[in-house]
Amino acid sequence: MASNQGRRPRVVPAKPLRAAFVVLGFVVVLYLVELIDTYFVPAELESNGIDPRSVGGLDGILWAPLLHGGWDHLLANTVPLLVLGWLALSGGIRQFVAVTAVVWIVGGLGTWLIGADSVHIGASGLAFGWMVFLLVRGFFNRSFAQIAVAVLLFAYWGGMLWGVLPGQPGVSWSGHLFGAVGGLVAAWLVTRANRRSGSRSSRSRSAGTMSP
Repeated sequence: MASNQGRRPRVVPAKPLRAAFVVLGFVVVLYLVELIDTYFVPAELESNGIDPRSVGGLDGILWAPLLHGGWDHLLANTVPLLVLGWLALSGGIRQFVAVTAVVWIVGGLGTWLIGADSVHIGASGLAFGWMVFLLVRGFFNRSFAQIAVAVLLFAYWGGMLWGVLPGQPGVSWSGHLFGAVGGLVAAWLVTRANRRSGSRSSRSRSAGTMSP
């Protein structure tokens, strides 16, 4: 997960247009899947989500973030995915893929373990994971700029974090909760990898300086 080697932590992508195309491409895939689910195999794909504590439902971990319960469900996730995904790309595509994979897997496994007895679908767990990643990375990195971005995000979207609590009908709070946990884990792993990489680079430079 190493990235930003020898550089200050970034708050926005180095190549903003490319980052926009990447996250927009992901969202377009979600819309294509919903289009297929709505008009070609009506509602059949939705059954491939996470079925908690069912061995047959484990593969839903792979598919759940790509599936939605209708256009309203997908539309509600679109803006958070675009904005948070773009900001999460500030560390580069490799780091973004690694962070997304951690959130995807941790969120899915957690939902499978403790989720309510229904099929869980939707990319909101990813949005929660990216949100928490962006909120905490600055504290792990000791980066004032990233903390400032986190404060702004919390001021605007902090209310979404209530979604990790049970009680809202039809909402997969377990997916939100473990997506958020995945974001926390990803931020810790990224920071740890970056520090190790930075230490190796420092030792290499020191060795080069001391060479006869």
